[in-house]
Amino acid sequence: MPGRLEGKVALITGSTSGIGRTTAELFAREGARVVVNGRRKELGESVVEGIRAEGGDARFFQADVSKSDELRALVQFVVDTYGRLDVLMNNAWSGRFRDVVEIEEDEWDAHMTVSLKAVYLGCKYAIPEMIKVGGGSIINTASVHGVLAARRSASYETVKAGIINLTRQVAVDYGHQGIRANSICPGWIMLESSEEYLHEHAGGVRRAEVMYPIGRPGQTIDVAYAALFLASDESSFITGHALLVDGGLTAQLQDSLVYLVERTLRERGGEW
Repeated sequence: MPGRLEGKVALITGSTSGIGRTTAELFAREGARVVVNGRRKELGESVVEGIRAEGGDARFFQADVSKSDELRALVQFVVDTYGRLDVLMNNAWSGRFRDVVEIEEDEWDAHMTVSLKAVYLGCKYAIPEMIKVGGGSIINTASVHGVLAARRSASYETVKAGIINLTRQVAVDYGHQGIRANSICPGWIMLESSEEYLHEHAGGVRRAEVMYPIGRPGQTIDVAYAALFLASDESSFITGHALLVDGGLTAQLQDSLVYLVERTLRERGGEW
């Protein structure tokens, strides 16, 4: 039985680990030819080896997507290698959590460049190639932080809100040329780096069990399956949408959350 992405060529930036890696592996299993991207060559080659070991088709291209010439070269590599580009997932990001007083100007600029400008550049160079083949799907990784605000997240939330609205703009501007653009807004997703956090903050998962109506933090595969749907022809009438993959976090009123926290603390004798 053909995969859901059979015949498509996909480029996923920031795909040497985390959400990007899981998505690259899933896309390949569903029949896509995948170009993996990141700044760490050894990790990228490891992802490609894993995909090929399962019978998939993948290549790695090392590039810093915050740099225009490197991103242009990345897109050209995809086209030179596979002859077309059908799916782009802008997934690379970088940043630190600070409020507007704490964050230094150079930190702010770096975050905007890596996490927002890179999305603009990815769209800029991918769209002309997609138009040549009759259209395509652009998927931009945003966050629930682009929808709601949290403390000490000034640059992160600015970036993610910007991604959501840039995605809508692309959807409006290029829909008539067969290009769809959607963003994915994950909640708390367990990444490789989460293990260190959980070692230092043992109550983290228990808090997530309370905060998220679905009762758990997310896994990278949860986001990957959302991306698979948006990349496939199954979502051909969906564009300009910000898809929440957050276990119900943003659907819950704060007074309900306060109640759940208080109840949990009582049940656990004040301990997380």
